[in-house]
Amino acid sequence: MIYGDLQFVDIIIFAGISIFLILRLRNVLGKRTGFQKQTIQKKTNEAAQNRKPTTKKDIPELSENFIQLKKAYEALDDFDHKNFIEGAKAAFETIINSFNQGDKKTLKKLLTKDVFEAFEKEIDKKNTDLESQFFSLNVEKIESVVVENNIIKISVKFISEQFKNNDENTITKKEDSWIFEKPTNSTEPNWLLSST
Repeated sequence: MIYGDLQFVDIIIFAGISIFLILRLRNVLGKRTGFQKQTIQKKTNEAAQNRKPTTKKDIPELSENFIQLKKAYEALDDFDHKNFIEGAKAAFETIINSFNQGDKKTLKKLLTKDVFEAFEKEIDKKNTDLESQFFSLNVEKIESVVVENNIIKISVKFISEQFKNNDENTITKKEDSWIFEKPTNSTEPNWLLSST
């Protein structure tokens, strides 16, 4: 009979452990009351009501020559006109110098496919000028900013003074209008030359 009493004690001990574990799990996990969906939906609605409407972007005051860039500020989250203008000047100089040196590798990174093909043909025809150098370069005006099919295009008018053979007596003034583009959702800072 002693052996049978031990089994009964074992069952009582295991039942006590089971009840203890169930109560601990219930305290840790909580108990389902049937109101969870409503609570979650209510929190979602409160969050939507508390959400502030999107604020209007701060567009800096732009001179009349650059007033078109307001459209770029509206289309791009991280647009900075000063960085764009400095980048456009650097790109202009790099593209002209790379073209004159026949550096297709550098040009490929800065031009759209169609413009690269046109530049490549001219390089292959030897229509380059290795003796050309920059004397000065300015962005005269932003002619237009257009957003179509999630592509933003900015037309920039450059005025440059260039000379040849280190002779400042050969300075010539040139005006160029170039169009730079990039996707409006791009996180890349680089713009590509899409038209000259």
